[in-house]
Amino acid sequence: MVEIFKTNIINKEQIKRVVNKIQEKFPYYKIDFDIDDCDKILRIENTNNKIDSEQIINVVSGLGFFIDILADTHNQE
Repeated sequence: MVEIFKTNIINKEQIKRVVNKIQEKFPYYKIDFDIDDCDKILRIENTNNKIDSEQIINVVSGLGFFIDILADTHNQE
């Protein structure tokens, strides 16, 4: 499963803090950022199970960053 979030994370230091904190709680998640995208994308993949989006939002917002699930625009009319 893959979940994509929009954030306000803008640099490598912030990415490192967020990745470290997420991996403390979910060491098996694959985490990727695209801060060049206008939505400052956080992409999380878990090939074995679902992603606990609520906990991801809690972890990232607990560090003082904005985070929200990015709506899937491909399936909207």
